[in-house]
Amino acid sequence: MLMTKKAIFAAVAAAFLAGASAQAFDGGSTAGLMRGPQGAAAQQASLPTELNQEIAPTRTLVRDPTEEKPGTITIDSKNRYLYLSLDDGQAMRYDVGVGRDGFGWQGRAYIGRRAEWPTWTPPADMLKRRPELPKVMAGGIANPLGARAMYLYNERGDTMYRIHGTNEPDTIGQAVSSGCIRLLNADIIDLYQRVKVGATVVVL
Repeated sequence: MLMTKKAIFAAVAAAFLAGASAQAFDGGSTAGLMRGPQGAAAQQASLPTELNQEIAPTRTLVRDPTEEKPGTITIDSKNRYLYLSLDDGQAMRYDVGVGRDGFGWQGRAYIGRRAEWPTWTPPADMLKRRPELPKVMAGGIANPLGARAMYLYNERGDTMYRIHGTNEPDTIGQAVSSGCIRLLNADIIDLYQRVKVGATVVVL
């Protein structure tokens, strides 16, 4: 029993120390994934929730409330949902995390590019607020962009906002980011497979 308690304590401590090494858009951690780019990611809840609790994907097929054409992504920031409009008046709905107070936004954009296990380059404004962050972080399990990222552009170019995965699944359904939209890794992988470059994104 003593050895078991020690093992559990060691696992919790390791997860906590890993979480301290990188922050996901002013609020994330490296805890939450079992495997990285070389294999399928089994996402788990990060501290302080139950250790190693697996998180089920949130995607649900629903009637489309957006009236947008098929292929359009709509972000319902108030209710923390992302809708991908499909044929026949249906939509795939995903739970998301959105921008915290002062960082939320509204408007239209489009998917300018996509990446699997993307690198992360914190914006200059974020580096001023968080000088301890790396200037560039390679893709992988510690990267706050998670398993996939879709980069939002408008007529002026890169908006610096992304739709991406997360290494902190407990933040889904919360307003915690610097304006990017985050999904569970299982959900962003599903969405990524359905969405092409050029797709319209509407943020409400």
